[in-house]
Amino acid sequence: MSLLRGALIEYGTDLIGLIPNVVIFQFNPESLSRTLEIPPRPSGVTQRENTQAGEKTFEKISFKAHFSAANMLDEGKELAQLFGVGPQLAALEKMVLPSSKIASLAGAAIDAIGSALGGGGNPQAQPIPREKYPRILFIWGHTRVLPVTIGSMSISELEYDAVLNPTRAEVDLQLSVIAVDDCSDDLLAKGALEYSTIAKEAQAITNLANTAEQIVELIP
Repeated sequence: MSLLRGALIEYGTDLIGLIPNVVIFQFNPESLSRTLEIPPRPSGVTQRENTQAGEKTFEKISFKAHFSAANMLDEGKELAQLFGVGPQLAALEKMVLPSSKIASLAGAAIDAIGSALGGGGNPQAQPIPREKYPRILFIWGHTRVLPVTIGSMSISELEYDAVLNPTRAEVDLQLSVIAVDDCSDDLLAKGALEYSTIAKEAQAITNLANTAEQIVELIP
């Protein structure tokens, strides 16, 4: 069986034509830390409703990704010789930056023209946002395909080549799983979250097979 690798995929925008921005982990992280952020339940005079669900519980995932150009350099890969692991790091950084610098420049020009034509315009008016943050999928195995936002990214460049390209790096990432709203038009995020939720519920049901005998022993 071939080794599955985790990945982060930016979708909804094209990096070059139809090619999406994809970072496949060169080495799977040795561990993942998952935290379920549980909203506080009602208390005081409303504590009788403490079994009623309000805000959704959401999940945070943290891990360290490792990148090295050593094998690629041994194989004579030209990109590694030119840039080390710089392309992988740049692709990751693009996932936390607004999606279009060109759109931003065009938007600024349009705002400037509108201001000039309107004699300065309304000082209370706000510029129309013309940039969007990338939409990201985190893929980890067959049962986890999750829409996420990247909450933090810390890059440690550990080794360099003769022209100071990074040849080895570690990246600490913290992801937040998106609780997709029912009214969202992001069909891919909806489908991914539903698929992963169903897979988790199915695993919880199969756990009954592990505990059936123990439950019987608990009954007097």
